[in-house]
Amino acid sequence: MDLDRRSLITAALAAAPALASAQPDPAEVIPLWPAGPPGGGGQGLREEMVERAKPGQPADRAVTAVVRPKLTVFRPERPNGHACLIAPGGGYVRVVVDKEGFEFARFLAARGVTAYVLLYRLPSDGWAGGRDAPLQDVQRAIRLVRAATPATSSVSALGFSAGGHLTAQLITRFTERTYAPVDGADRLSARPDVAGLIYPVISMRPETAHAGSRRQLLGETPSAADTAAYSMDTRVTAAAPPTFLVHAADDASVPIENSLGMYAALRRARVATEAHWFEEGGHGFGRRGAAGKPAAATPELFHAWWMRQVARTQAQGEP
Repeated sequence: MDLDRRSLITAALAAAPALASAQPDPAEVIPLWPAGPPGGGGQGLREEMVERAKPGQPADRAVTAVVRPKLTVFRPERPNGHACLIAPGGGYVRVVVDKEGFEFARFLAARGVTAYVLLYRLPSDGWAGGRDAPLQDVQRAIRLVRAATPATSSVSALGFSAGGHLTAQLITRFTERTYAPVDGADRLSARPDVAGLIYPVISMRPETAHAGSRRQLLGETPSAADTAAYSMDTRVTAAAPPTFLVHAADDASVPIENSLGMYAALRRARVATEAHWFEEGGHGFGRRGAAGKPAAATPELFHAWWMRQVARTQAQGEP
C-alpha cells in the first residue's frame, strides 16, 4: 500500500539520525570507457578527491578534474530487479559523491533497487566532447545500467543540482548521438523509464541560472542560441519520461524558478509529472541537510512515486 505524503514525512523525520553512521564504499566499480573517453582530451588533468567534512562528521567527498568516469554499484541484499542511475551535483566544477550520491544509493539499495552512482567528466576540463562530455558519460552510463537490468524491470535516472541539469539533458536529448558505439550496450536506448530532478539546474538564462554552472558549461559570455539550447525547459517533448521534481523555495543558489519552469514545460508536453515544493531546505540538502525538515521525505517520496509509475505501466501491459 502506498504511503501518503504526511506518513512519508513523519517516517523520514524519525529516521534522520541514522544518516550519521559510517559505511564502507562498495568494491564494485564499472569504468564507462574501456579505451578512454570518446575523442580524448583532458590532457594535464589530475583527478583529485577532496574530503570536505570536519572530524566526526559524515563523509562529504568531492571529486575534481575527473579523468576516469565510472559507476559505483550499490547492490541490494534482496534485489527487486529495478535500477537507478544517480548523478550527483557540484556546479559542473566537481562531483559531490557522498551526500548526493552514495547516501541516496544506500537508501535505494535498502529497498531492493540496484543503484549506480555516476562520476562524470566536467565540461570545461578540455575534453574533445567539450560541453557535451558529461552528456556522453550519462548516455553511456544509462545504457550500461540498462544492459545489466532485466528487460521487465524499470531503470530510473536521478540527478541533483548540476547533476539534475545533466539528467534533464538525458531526458530531453536521449536520441542524440554524442559518441561512436563502443559495444552492444550502445545499441540500447538512452531514455530512462522515469526521472527525478532534485533542486535541479535547468535554465541558463541569466535571471534564473546558477551562475557557476552556466559559466562552467557555456563560458563567460554565452550566445543567445547556446543559452536557449542548454536551458532544458526549452527542450522538453512528449517523448520525455515521467519526471519527479523537488525544490525548496528558500534555495539561494539555484532559484526554484528552475524547477517551476521545467514543471510547466513537462505539463505542456503532457508528460506525467509530480512535484514537491518545500518552504525551507536551501540548496544541496541531500539527505543529511534535510534532517528534521519536511524535505527529509524526498527519498521516500521519489521511491513511492517511481513504484507507482512501475505499477501503472504493468497494469497497462506496456513492456
